[in-house]
Amino acid sequence: MSEQVVAPRIRGFISLTAHPEGCAANVREQIEIARRGSSGELGNALVIGSSTGYGLASFLVTAFGYGASTLGVCFEKEPSESKTATAGWYNLVEAHRLAEEAGVQVETINGDAFSDEVKREVVRALRDRFGPIDTLVYSLAAPRRRDADGTIWNSVLKTVGEPYEGKLVDLRKHEVINGVIEPASEEEIEATRKVMGGEDWRDWVELLLEEGLLADGCRAVAYSYIGPEVTAPIYRHGTIGRAKEDLEATALDLDRQLAAISGGAWVSINKGVVTQASSAIPGVPLYLSLLFKVMKQHEIHEGPIEQIVRLFADHIGPGRTPTLDDEHRIRLDDLEMRDDVQQEVAALWDQVTTESLDELTDYAAYRHYFEQLFGFAVKGVDYSQPTEVDRQLPQPVTS
Repeated sequence: MSEQVVAPRIRGFISLTAHPEGCAANVREQIEIARRGSSGELGNALVIGSSTGYGLASFLVTAFGYGASTLGVCFEKEPSESKTATAGWYNLVEAHRLAEEAGVQVETINGDAFSDEVKREVVRALRDRFGPIDTLVYSLAAPRRRDADGTIWNSVLKTVGEPYEGKLVDLRKHEVINGVIEPASEEEIEATRKVMGGEDWRDWVELLLEEGLLADGCRAVAYSYIGPEVTAPIYRHGTIGRAKEDLEATALDLDRQLAAISGGAWVSINKGVVTQASSAIPGVPLYLSLLFKVMKQHEIHEGPIEQIVRLFADHIGPGRTPTLDDEHRIRLDDLEMRDDVQQEVAALWDQVTTESLDELTDYAAYRHYFEQLFGFAVKGVDYSQPTEVDRQLPQPVTS
C-alpha cells in the first residue's frame, strides 16, 4: 500500500502529478453520460489512443454506451515509488474496474502504438480473445514517432511560410501577450506529418484488413480539428494543419479500401476542447477561453464525452449513416463554427487584454478543465486526504 496526499504540480501545459481518485471520479461521470446518451449494441471496438480526451471518451462510449468488447491502446506510465502514475493510467484503472462490475469485456495494451510490436500484440489479442472489430477509432496524439529502423520524428507547433505575430496567453503567468512563432522548415513539416498525419492510421487499417480482423461493415474514424480564423496561421495553416490534410486524404483512400467489406473510413472534425495536446498549441488556450464563454451563453457547450456520444448517436453508431461535408468529413464542430458564435468570439479576441482576461473570457473554466485532466479540481474529492496511488491495470488473460 502506498497512500499519500497528492497535490498538483502544474508547469505550463503539463502536470507532474495525477490524482487517482480525481481521475476515477471523472471517469465515473463520463460513463454516466455515455450510458444516458447511447442506445443499441456494437460488437467489438478498437480504440488507439484510449486513455485521455477524445480517445478515452470513445473507449467509454463503445464499452459502456454500446456494450462493445473494447480493446484500447495507449502509452501511459504506471506508478513508481517516487511518482504517481499518469492521469491516463488512472483513468483506465477505473474504467477496467467498472467494466468488470458491469460484465463488459475491456482490455488495454500499454505501449507505443507506432511500433510493430504493439500492432502485433493487438493482432494476437483480437485473434485470441475478441474477433474481428466493428469499430476502429484512431485518436493518437503523440509528440514523436520512432520508426522500425530507429528513425525518430518530432512534431513541431509552427507556422508554414510566414511567422505568426499575435495574441497568446502565457499559461504560467496567466497573461495575454503578443508572441512570435517562426515558420517551420521543410524537414519539420515532414516530421510533423509523419507523427500526426495519416500514415500510421493507414498502417493499422491495412494490417487488420490483411489479417482478416475487420468485420464486414467495419467503420474506421480518426479525429481532427479545423478551428477559426484567429488560430488558422498556427493550426490549420501551420504544421499541424498540413498533417491533418494528410489525415483527411488518407481517409478517402481507406474509405475506398473498406468499401470492399461494406465499411467506411472518415475523419471527424471535433470541437475545440481542453486536452494536454491542445494546451500546447500557441493561441488555442486563449481562443478556447473565449469560445467556452460564448458557447455557454448560447447553452451549446460540449466536452469530449458529449461530442463522442453525439458522434455515435448521429453518425457512426448502430444503424446510422454519417452526414458528411463536401470534403468527406463528419463535422462535430458544427456548433462551434456557427456564424454567430464565431462573430462573438472574434469581437472578444480583438478586445481581450491581461486586465480584461477574466471579464471577457472563461479562462477560469479553462484552467479548471485543465486541472481536471489530471484529476484535480474535481467536485466531491477531498484532496487533503491520502489516497492509494499504487493502482494497477489488469493484465490481459492469455491462453
